[in-house]
Amino acid sequence: MLPLKKKSFLHRKKLAGRIAQIFNKNSDVISATTSRSTEISEQSETDGSELCDEKAEDQSSSGSFEELMKEMESRYVESEVPKNLPGGVLVDQSHVIATPDLNSLLFSPDSSFAKSLSDFLGNSEQQFGPWKFENGSLKRETTCVKAPSKLVGAVKAIEDQIYVKVDGKTFAIFVSVSTPDVMYGSTFKVELLYCITPGPDLPSGEKTSNLAISWRMNFLQSTMFKSMIENGARAGLKDSFELFSTFLSQNVKPVDLKDMGSSKEQVLASLKAEPQSDRKLAVQYFANFTVISVFFMVLYALVHIWLAEPSAIQGLEFLGLDLPDSIGEVLVCSVLALQCERVLGLLSRFMQARAQKGTDHGVKAQGDGWLLTAALIEGSHLPTVDSSGFCDPYVVFTCNGKTKTSSIKFQKSDPLWNEIFEFDAMDDPPSVLDVDVYDFDGPFDEAMSLGHTEINFVKSNLSDLADVWVPLQGKLAQACQSKLHLRIFLNNTRGSNVVKEYLSKMEKEVGKKINVRSPQTNSAFQKVFGLPPEEFLINDFTCHLKRKMPLQGRLFLSARIIGFYANLFGQKTKFFFLWEDIEDIQIYTPTLSSMGSPVVVITLRQGRGMDARHGAKNIDDEGRLKFHFQSFVSFNVAHRTIMALWKARSLSLEQKVQIVEEDSETKILQTEESGSFLGLEDVSMSEVYASSLSVPTNFIMEVFSGGELDRKVMEKAGCLSYSYSSWELVKTDVYERQIYYRFDKRISRFGGEVTSTQQKYPLSDRKGWLIEEVMTLHGVPLGDYFNLHLRYQVEDFPSRLKGCHVRVSIGVAWLKSTRHQKRISKNILSNLQDRLKLIFSLAEKEFENR
Repeated sequence: MLPLKKKSFLHRKKLAGRIAQIFNKNSDVISATTSRSTEISEQSETDGSELCDEKAEDQSSSGSFEELMKEMESRYVESEVPKNLPGGVLVDQSHVIATPDLNSLLFSPDSSFAKSLSDFLGNSEQQFGPWKFENGSLKRETTCVKAPSKLVGAVKAIEDQIYVKVDGKTFAIFVSVSTPDVMYGSTFKVELLYCITPGPDLPSGEKTSNLAISWRMNFLQSTMFKSMIENGARAGLKDSFELFSTFLSQNVKPVDLKDMGSSKEQVLASLKAEPQSDRKLAVQYFANFTVISVFFMVLYALVHIWLAEPSAIQGLEFLGLDLPDSIGEVLVCSVLALQCERVLGLLSRFMQARAQKGTDHGVKAQGDGWLLTAALIEGSHLPTVDSSGFCDPYVVFTCNGKTKTSSIKFQKSDPLWNEIFEFDAMDDPPSVLDVDVYDFDGPFDEAMSLGHTEINFVKSNLSDLADVWVPLQGKLAQACQSKLHLRIFLNNTRGSNVVKEYLSKMEKEVGKKINVRSPQTNSAFQKVFGLPPEEFLINDFTCHLKRKMPLQGRLFLSARIIGFYANLFGQKTKFFFLWEDIEDIQIYTPTLSSMGSPVVVITLRQGRGMDARHGAKNIDDEGRLKFHFQSFVSFNVAHRTIMALWKARSLSLEQKVQIVEEDSETKILQTEESGSFLGLEDVSMSEVYASSLSVPTNFIMEVFSGGELDRKVMEKAGCLSYSYSSWELVKTDVYERQIYYRFDKRISRFGGEVTSTQQKYPLSDRKGWLIEEVMTLHGVPLGDYFNLHLRYQVEDFPSRLKGCHVRVSIGVAWLKSTRHQKRISKNILSNLQDRLKLIFSLAEKEFENR
């Protein structure tokens, strides 16, 4: 039995090798290029039965190829471009050539490209049949003898080509290839689909086209060697069309992404922000039915008053008080008053909307590295959330922890921005750009989100992002089909040294030399996971993916992703997710089930990495995916590399806190002789909180001491990542410290951060303390327009009773002029007043619990 099994195995292996040789263009064949969708193959298998229903008579065409294309275009019925076939995409590239010219180059009988390609591959007896109409479709047949290989001799291949879409700009050609002379050749056909569509726009104005070729196997009969035939064909076609792409690029110039990037300055220079015209704003606010109706109602009432005679005093009226004399007059007055109130509201919004400018538009990027530029062009069908039907949208861009905020467009559902935002240079290539659209109503109000979207640089082609409409996600946005028009550019100013610099930085974290991978290895890595050309491989490790059963494969690590790939008997398993998607990495001790190897357990954030769900071992109760990797050849190196790359992408917040703490050790503010600092005496202060607490002064001062009570109270009050420096003596009896924290979403919908400087000194009678604070907000709309000044006064009760008086005053120091000062000040004071009540009530509860 063993010899028989061995012969059977060798027979199958030889068969798979022959199939690969048949479809390999390098030494054997040019296989047919693509296939059509499921509907196309059904039409092919039924020999055009649906077309026969048209009862069109067969006719040979004696006209030129251009005339045939015009004839096909005249018969064209509006339809979508056929989808790529399920076997996969073999070619997807753009060239500097118009789509009709590329179509003629590949399929015109007068073109020398096909003959040259056949000679290049060593094929012989190439014959091209004439294009002719059959059953209303344009078809032709070509034959050739493929060059012999080591395993297979010369093989005859027959291609049936048929046009399935011709509209003057888009061309789709379905090709069915048969090789009856090969082993089991009568049981299958290879089907391919050529799709020629318009390509990206170039700054030079030259026409471009995109060629996509996809394929699939069509088995005419059932065979036990189906999987082997398909795997062999896949390998041969892949190699074959790589040569096809190379030969085509030698004859037609491909589109260079660098040329696309060079158009950045030209594109951005053409953008001009919408002028803030008072006349246009007035038309937007007052050209509506409400204003017009109120105008005529008031005019009508005034004319009536002028024409009517004064009525006699009656009922409860007296001189100077004229009451309505009927229910009708009450209703008319009520309607008129309500309408006038709405008009006054419109007038107030109009005054606020004048000359509003964004906070980050036009701010130039600083530094050297990865530069991200986002141009916000316009919005479409943005939803309204206010009961009055108004929408005041603005957009917040977030990338690598940095935010950029657009201007606020008042009274618009289809706003035009034309604003440019440049992010400072980043050492690491960005993975995701988050785009959120909000309705403005003060920096601390619970702003309603109008929609959001995410630009994933790992899954997107940079050339496609140069001019793109992105749909917004969210219930309101999806209901209104809201979209944003963006132009996004990402380029690296460090050139080819970026890879070496990044690897040298990782070597310090890992403690081991990391070699630069060859261009061939990087290219293969990008093809496996479908990554953009700027993604580079850092390291890869052999390991097992633990699901129900361990699956051996390789774990690939790059600057932005972690991916797994395995190929077991032709069954491929691959997935990847971003480093930013990881919430936690843990190490489980070796067990019998892990074959004595430590297990790296990666937990993703809730709702993230769902594309890689098939590779997860389980999903926890919070909906987070968990991935288990084990059996590393060198566990320590793999673990250190994974942790170093993860920390490099996820610990920006802690690094920011550390910088604040380090700066606090050297930064000393200049103080006045009176003890006040940073110009508090020039800010108009108003008392917003005053209370008598049954808590000793010493205990209240612990809230400002930097101890456990300080952190506990502030975190409960919504201050996340609360960090502070120690109090330092800067002058006699004057102490100073710095604070950093982030706002909880309950306090500010935008998150935002706070850097604050506090000074404290005892009162003149030594029976209390005075704390003065200057607070700077970051990451909130108009946050750079003002600073907040606070003064806390804590003093003992004059009697022997235990307790203290607390008074807090707040002022807003405006750094830039804006017409929304009153609105913003009111919003800030109201929010901080509630927050102060919460802080001191928490302090009282902590004192009672002691």
